[in-house]
Amino acid sequence: MHNHLSRRTALTSVVALSLLIGACSHRPVTEGAKTTPIVVAANPLAAKAGMDILKSGGTAIDAAVAVQTTLGLVEPQSSGLGGGAFMTYYDAKTKTLTAYDGREVAPATADGNLFMRDGKPLPFGEAIVSGRATGVPGAVIMLEAAHKDHGKLPWHDLFGSSIALAESGFTISPRLGNYLKSERFPQSRIEDYRTYWGNGQGGLKTTGDIQTNPAYAETLKTLAKDGAAIFKSGPLVDQIIARTHQGPLPGDLQPSDFASYRPLEQAPVCGPYRVYIVCAPPPPSSGVSLIQGLQLLERFPMSAWGKDDARGWSALIEAEKLMYVDRDQYVADPVFVRVPTEGLIDPAYVVERAAMITPGTPSPAPKAGTPPTSVALAPDNTHEPAGTSHFVIMDAYGNAVSMTTTVESFFGTGRMVGGFFLNNQLTDFSFSPVMTDGQKAANAALGGKRPRSSMSPVIVLDKDRKVVALIGSPGGSNILGYNLKTLVAVLDWGLSVSDAAALPNVIARGDSLRIETGRTNPAVVTALTGMGYTITASAGEESGIHGIMRKPDGSYDGGADPRREGVVLKGQP
Repeated sequence: MHNHLSRRTALTSVVALSLLIGACSHRPVTEGAKTTPIVVAANPLAAKAGMDILKSGGTAIDAAVAVQTTLGLVEPQSSGLGGGAFMTYYDAKTKTLTAYDGREVAPATADGNLFMRDGKPLPFGEAIVSGRATGVPGAVIMLEAAHKDHGKLPWHDLFGSSIALAESGFTISPRLGNYLKSERFPQSRIEDYRTYWGNGQGGLKTTGDIQTNPAYAETLKTLAKDGAAIFKSGPLVDQIIARTHQGPLPGDLQPSDFASYRPLEQAPVCGPYRVYIVCAPPPPSSGVSLIQGLQLLERFPMSAWGKDDARGWSALIEAEKLMYVDRDQYVADPVFVRVPTEGLIDPAYVVERAAMITPGTPSPAPKAGTPPTSVALAPDNTHEPAGTSHFVIMDAYGNAVSMTTTVESFFGTGRMVGGFFLNNQLTDFSFSPVMTDGQKAANAALGGKRPRSSMSPVIVLDKDRKVVALIGSPGGSNILGYNLKTLVAVLDWGLSVSDAAALPNVIARGDSLRIETGRTNPAVVTALTGMGYTITASAGEESGIHGIMRKPDGSYDGGADPRREGVVLKGQP
């Protein structure tokens, strides 16, 4: 382990499975063999910035830095320098996987009453624009740590595209423009937000307008020169602290909170799914819940049923219910709470839970199970907005990145420092630390704690440790449903990532069932209704599924969710 990273999570049998993957026999890579580089990101300018790095001989990690810093400029409603991220990385030379955790951290003085007032939870719209909503941002520090491990190009050479765009200006895309014309979210009334997007005539800029950001360019120049240390101490940290200490509801971030922040380098959580091994970051990411969802579905003939068979969709619905209720009960920061990571995907426990699923028969809202090593904690219904982005990268050397990155709600808190928006990630904690029955919430706020996240960037391997797929999505708590559907579609139904992403999203939690009926085969909707399901039609989910998939001929291709502005760029091997 490198000294710029913190402790690894102990996951005994899960780690053993990861090590087993690493120990499997494989054919050595042919000397000089090249892989076609691919970048899939939510904005064409960000994808191009990453591809330019790959064309210059950079690695997937080098390109990830360029993609993230460009997304923070052109898609600031979703991610940025002021936020956090989870990344799953595949090293082609060693055939190993590493999970990087750049999740934000609560100030040392935080406690379970962070979002309580007079004994009641704060209104969500008030909390997300408050000073106390911001945690220590970790995305940049995480990327620098990964770059020290796996980068090839010099750190200072990775920011050219984003600096140039910030100085010369970028064209506001339709999706960003749609946010700017909306007044429906609290951030749109924050002074920083309105000043930055102002058109000089009392209104805001719109789709097609040019936006420059000289402050962001200066921050990037300093970042290129001095590294991520600027997020540990110094003028930028002082500005972040000052802005979060302003009202309403000021926070209590201190210099020591920034100085003590460490990204985490860990073994991923891995589990078998049919002939594949599926891996994602451990808690506080919800990757283990996604793996549990897949293993529940493994008991059913999803491949034989296919994408137009309502029995498969019924099984998916029932698996989601179980996946979510267990996740809400148990997943949190394992440094502070005993998370039954192994227990949630223990084969006997999965069989027990899968026995509750009868495809074609709706079940009532399930209760959380009792996986091995679990402790009694209260369920958590944290509200997670969809202000997030996902990108995937494969470089010419065969290395791969699956990374989900966020500032939490749209434009974070709406407060800006150094040309970027500050996250409101701490609202991912349970607002109520104790339930009415007195049981403590696993995901309650506490000093130094990382809030639970639905972000679960996935890498799928075959038995020879070769990459089968990179998958991930934004979407708040719905990420798990988006990812589960997509993995079933590519691994069981044989679809490309693009076709899988375009399938209807189905979100089943408790007694609620939302389906994008406009994207669904009408016969499937009719059949599900006939089975007894009560469907709430959803016009459009805020997914942004991006992925890379190995084709039968051994080559790779990418796919982007048609619901957003993502693109697939491919280079020459």
